[in-house]
Amino acid sequence: MIARILYRSNVQGVLNYVLGKADNTILGFQNTYSDTDTDTKFFGRVLYYLGNRHDSEKRYVHATLNLPRGEHLDDETFLALSKAYMEYMGYEEQPYMVVRHHDTEHEHVHIVSSTIREDCSQINLSFDYRRSMAAQKYLEKKFGLSPSPNKRTVRELPKLETPQFNHQDGNGVRYYMQDILNNTLQKYKVRSFDELAKLLEKYHIELKVVERSGRVGVAYGIATKEGYRSRFIGGYTVHPQFSGPKLQQVFERNRQSALLPMVKKRLEKQIQTTYKLFRTLRPEHLPEILGAHQKLDCRLSYNDQGQVVNFTIYDKSGYVLRSDEIGSDLGIHENPELFQTEHTQMYMDSRQLALEFQRCLREAFQKTYRDLRYKPLFSEHILKTPLDVLVREMMKSDRFLFLKKYLHTDNRTLWKVIASHYYPFSEKLYTSAINKEKQELQKKADLIQRARDQLFTYAPDQREVLGALVQSLGVRHNEGTLTYANSKLHQVPIDLGNNLLQTSANPYTPPGFADENEKLLEGLLHDKPAKEIKPGPTALFLPMVFPKLYNAMVPTFRERFDTLVLQAYHSYAERMQAPFEKSPKDYIAFFNARGFYFEQHGGKLWVGSMYSKHSVAIALSTKMQDYLQSSPELSSAMATQSIILNNMIVKGQDNLKSLWMGHLMERGLYKQAAYSYVLEGILANLPLELVEHHMANGFKEALVAAATERDRRAQAKTLRAGWNALETLMGPTSSQEEEAYNGFKDELTDYSKYKGNWLGM
Repeated sequence: MIARILYRSNVQGVLNYVLGKADNTILGFQNTYSDTDTDTKFFGRVLYYLGNRHDSEKRYVHATLNLPRGEHLDDETFLALSKAYMEYMGYEEQPYMVVRHHDTEHEHVHIVSSTIREDCSQINLSFDYRRSMAAQKYLEKKFGLSPSPNKRTVRELPKLETPQFNHQDGNGVRYYMQDILNNTLQKYKVRSFDELAKLLEKYHIELKVVERSGRVGVAYGIATKEGYRSRFIGGYTVHPQFSGPKLQQVFERNRQSALLPMVKKRLEKQIQTTYKLFRTLRPEHLPEILGAHQKLDCRLSYNDQGQVVNFTIYDKSGYVLRSDEIGSDLGIHENPELFQTEHTQMYMDSRQLALEFQRCLREAFQKTYRDLRYKPLFSEHILKTPLDVLVREMMKSDRFLFLKKYLHTDNRTLWKVIASHYYPFSEKLYTSAINKEKQELQKKADLIQRARDQLFTYAPDQREVLGALVQSLGVRHNEGTLTYANSKLHQVPIDLGNNLLQTSANPYTPPGFADENEKLLEGLLHDKPAKEIKPGPTALFLPMVFPKLYNAMVPTFRERFDTLVLQAYHSYAERMQAPFEKSPKDYIAFFNARGFYFEQHGGKLWVGSMYSKHSVAIALSTKMQDYLQSSPELSSAMATQSIILNNMIVKGQDNLKSLWMGHLMERGLYKQAAYSYVLEGILANLPLELVEHHMANGFKEALVAAATERDRRAQAKTLRAGWNALETLMGPTSSQEEEAYNGFKDELTDYSKYKGNWLGM
């Protein structure tokens, strides 16, 4: 199901359209004198008087509920669906009408109401898209409908579609024009009437521009391939925003935008870069080449003889630019030596081709390094990786396949070309990596010395705290030198005296946590603002991974740390749960289920965390404040918080392990989350709706697999124990003492397994 909600300042046009269809069915009314027999003219007057009690431009609401093609609901069920949707959107006490149309292949209803209440106040429209998405997801499950997409997507316009309307239906023509014009002007940054006319051609809409007394007027008409032509309708009649003067303002704004010169400069560089690769280039191949090499949407222009004369770029920024607008020397006629040919052939010895091969090699080095389970330093990886391994990786790259396609050479020659680039480039990349690693190690050493003196309190376990600090940065200390935890290639002398005790035989820290930890410590030391530090949501879990370190932090720094990570995780959690919230009450309950609570101070709402060492809270945004405080259920939702949080404490879920479990599920790491649940019994701090969503999307299967693996390991352990006992009876044995399998350790804290790929998110 797809729900769409629009707002109007005038209701009469909407009512004319909704009720003007020849084939429509009024399913019912709500909050009027009759649910079935309300007079439509009377209903229109009620909405008119309600709307005129407020000066908002969004006085009336026009919602549509659209079923996927092939799905069916009877009238009674469709009315129940509509009522449920309006209740979740906050219109349960408003008068509204539900009308079913039968003019499209997919079943749909229109709902018309007012956003203005009888007391002249307006329904809070904050986060209306958010609430609409959550409502439609909930109602899809309740009414057994196909699920809508999880993400907002760019809606493709109905290209070359013959409008489906009655020739006598003027409103149908007008609304078709509105839809196409609105989407076209949103998708493209149109700069003139001529450009707009070309963009509308494929939708059968014609443009007529008339200038009278210095004022430009515009009219729209439809001409389909079946020969049907509509009358031309004035732009203001189609919609006030599509009148001539209004469009001129849009065109001028797009022409004067500071973005346009930057777009032209970028496109010129991209096209010139592609030209440098080719000795000759057949014009018909240009769209495919620019699309593959630069990800540009290029379209050709032909003359009457069918010859290519120019090309136009439809850029991702929304601008549509001809070659001569981008650069005076980019056109096909301006480059006769390049384009006047029947063949497309790359330069084998061009400087640009060398750069492209180097880029392919760099990407192959990086990809093979990311795939390693046990990671050395990147410089060591460069030395150890042979050319044949890189070539196998390069063969998977779209960039390399593009080069191979247009080089027109055999594999032996291609291998020689790659080899000629490999040795000098790998040496250059190695030198760069060595220098970077040295700088990073020195930076870590400086951070350790500053943090030792400023961030942490002096305590009986100070040696362990300092050891934890060293380990948390992904390095290790030995006899007055600092090295990386996974390599001794680089060494930096550092004086830590006798105040260091390595607390782990294997001081490896997942790179993601080490980087996040370093970023936070640097930010705290230099008192950087949150916008400059940019902590990620995983920063909240640093005290779980490095408990001794963060427990020993000076209170003022720890309090600021708690505030920073609370703000980061709160923003992340808002995004993740937004598609499931149906009301302000849900917003509060969902955060409560994660272990967060809300308080009111000074007329504002603040959010706090049960995981913070110090009692810190952050204020919600003004828009969110208004949204939550508009709910009549706010008081009851706030009163319920203590019950939810106390239940979590009783169940032993008031810890970061449980929140981490939920975080793994939200990131789609179901295998790791399943092991934590099956082997350690860790419950996820997530709202029930989100848990059900993940269960239906693969977590249930991961739980079954983890339970099966646990049983298999238990059986194997029993068999091994029996074999050892048998050997003991028969004589000496060399069997080693067995360690019980610890799922939480293996999946989270056993750093020897180098599981940095899923920890460092």
